[in-house]
Amino acid sequence: MSGSLFIGVAGGTGSGKTTVAHKLAKSLPAGTAEIIEYDAYYRDLSHLSSAERAAVNFDHPDALDSQLLASHLARLRAGDSVELPSYDFVEHVRRAKTREVVPRPVMIVEGILALAIPAIREQFDLKIFVDTDADIRVLRRIRRDIERRGRSFAEVRQQYYETVRPMHLEYVEPSKRFADLIVPEGGDNRVALEVIVARLLQVAEPT
Repeated sequence: MSGSLFIGVAGGTGSGKTTVAHKLAKSLPAGTAEIIEYDAYYRDLSHLSSAERAAVNFDHPDALDSQLLASHLARLRAGDSVELPSYDFVEHVRRAKTREVVPRPVMIVEGILALAIPAIREQFDLKIFVDTDADIRVLRRIRRDIERRGRSFAEVRQQYYETVRPMHLEYVEPSKRFADLIVPEGGDNRVALEVIVARLLQVAEPT
């Protein structure tokens, strides 16, 4: 489906980029949008011990298989389907089960590094950066990691200071300059989402 519109949605951890991606997809006619999570492409660490896995910098680009994602996006643009990986964020391993993704009129890729990696960024027709204040983002991160990923507050705090914040400043924040659109406050910015959806409907709605 060469006529697909590829959208990249980036932003810091807890910025609301996932909410933005899902709100955009839900605002379009059923079956016309697909979301691809960059996080699904974390590298499999099953060959490492639990202690070694915990020491990995998951916020560095090397933790993700961006080459695989880039090849998948190219195949989708060519009209082929791909098998999206599935990642276990508790054990830090890839699950055996995958998810088939087929080309849709609107393809949305969301992840903190979506605009930071050239091989991924250059495949987007529309680049969005979700810009949310750091205090809001970190509180969301704490809640997510404790409630959904089984981590303690001490673990979340240590990871934030050692890798999350430094990598945000080095890779995520600078990628804002590549965005076509910057959306403050993520999914709460109703006006910005309505403007974007109006553009996407021109692609998604049948003529």
